[in-house]
Amino acid sequence: MNSETHSTTPPASITIASRESRLAMWQAEHVRCALHKLYPSCDVKILGMTTRGDQILDRTLSKVGGKGLFVKELEAALADGRADLAVHSLKDVPMELPEGFTLGAIMEREDPRDAFVSPHYASLDALPAGSIVGTSSLRREAMIRARFPHLEVRPLRGNLDTRLGKLDRGEYAAIILAAAGLKRLGLEARIRALLDPSESLPAAGQGALGIEIRADRGDLAAWLAPLHDENTALAVEAERAVSRALGGSCEVPLAAHAVWRDGVLHLRGAVSMPDGKRVLRAEESVQAPDLAAALALGKRVSSDLEAQGAMDIVGALTTMSRADGPNTAPSGPKS
Repeated sequence: MNSETHSTTPPASITIASRESRLAMWQAEHVRCALHKLYPSCDVKILGMTTRGDQILDRTLSKVGGKGLFVKELEAALADGRADLAVHSLKDVPMELPEGFTLGAIMEREDPRDAFVSPHYASLDALPAGSIVGTSSLRREAMIRARFPHLEVRPLRGNLDTRLGKLDRGEYAAIILAAAGLKRLGLEARIRALLDPSESLPAAGQGALGIEIRADRGDLAAWLAPLHDENTALAVEAERAVSRALGGSCEVPLAAHAVWRDGVLHLRGAVSMPDGKRVLRAEESVQAPDLAAALALGKRVSSDLEAQGAMDIVGALTTMSRADGPNTAPSGPKS
């Protein structure tokens, strides 16, 4: 966060860059409403954009360039002045932002858990052998394969409505989605079960919204300060430190999740092989951390995972992904 002191004179206008999926637009509108409450006279606009990640739907993210595909076009709009800020699901934000950009605020977190969605079954345990489960995440795939080797896991891309449509047409017996997105769009009734983090550890930043700005926009950082939730920020910074240290990307099933209990920040991390046959886990905690202590907490968890052989997994999967070769030809309109 940029902590410099700047004038808090209300801005005359602010433009928010957003992906055009329904969930992304909800998130942008959520920030727009929050800014309107703070600055009633401010004209807050939303600039809808289609990103590369929204266009490529026939391959997994690990094969087409990773999560950064969802933010590059938005960052270009910030760089050239078409927009002042961009709203992201933090789990989609690369662990290292490009030079010249920063997170101006991290908002209070929604439910970070994974959700089981199915029209006919109540839980993963209830699925018959051979049932097809859809997910876009290697992390979720590894979790399913580790605990339910009798199930078949297939890729599932597209925005939230597209994924639910594929489920309803019978292409999958069940799908795994982020609970936060379903709740934000008023689709909580579709959730048949919430997966406990002990069973399906969430991705770093899952459920949290990050507001990205240019690093030289100290005025924006000051205006956004009231939207910043420090407890959420410390938790997700610890999580992202784990991913950053391990070279976290869509190529590796990596999870990191921090929770507050009685003023103590507890952080768990996990690295898996996609087939779920090897899973490494680590856990650490710290009392009442500041940012430096939260980052150090993440480093301790990542160091524990490294000691268990995490970098062997990361290296093997990265090599496999490069051998497959990126293919980024667009195939049409993700969340």
